[in-house]
Amino acid sequence: MDLTAAVFWIALAKIIGVNIVLSGDNAVVIAMAARNLPQRQQKMAIVGGSAAAIVLRVILTMFAVAILEYPYLKLVGSLILLWIGIQLLADNGDEVHVHGGDSIWVAIRTILIADLVMSLDNVIAVAASADTAPHEARLLLLILGLGTSIPLIIFGSTLLLKLMQRFPVIVTLGGALLGFVAGEMAVTDLSVQEWFDTHMHGLDYVVSIACAVFVVMAGSVMARRKQATT
Repeated sequence: MDLTAAVFWIALAKIIGVNIVLSGDNAVVIAMAARNLPQRQQKMAIVGGSAAAIVLRVILTMFAVAILEYPYLKLVGSLILLWIGIQLLADNGDEVHVHGGDSIWVAIRTILIADLVMSLDNVIAVAASADTAPHEARLLLLILGLGTSIPLIIFGSTLLLKLMQRFPVIVTLGGALLGFVAGEMAVTDLSVQEWFDTHMHGLDYVVSIACAVFVVMAGSVMARRKQATT
């Protein structure tokens, strides 16, 4: 394995670039999942969730091509992401302080599920970038490239947490973003992508926007119901 070869560093630069572009969604969901925890536990949830998510993404990337050859996988993933977005919005404004160690694991579990769902497109791009390097260097490239996204996601999540405390509307925008990503994921599933490209070109944006609106509306309704029962 020649680590001085230009092809190795070019592939690594591609992977880092992909993570810079695509890690914003993950920073949003991490910040939203940890925002109701006490400050000390927020940091633990962000660091633990981010590190565990990166490990999960490395494993998923190794099997990305084979996994996404199956139809309906992205459709299922988009439904899960819609549910996560609605649940996170439903907890917005909750004045109940969460105590105890279990709360951290709940936040980390939410982060892992969301990262698993949202990384389906990410891992394909990363796998394609690593594919240009020699075969024996690909695993090292995946670990190095994805590992560099840990500080990026942690910094982004910490910054978003501070902004959410000052501007609560960011939580709503974050939920809308999750819904939009879910819509994008659904229309690119192998079972429907060709139909959208052939018969409904341009409708994919309408679906994504509709999913974003749906998450905000459903999450707001659930939040009001929770407040009414407390």
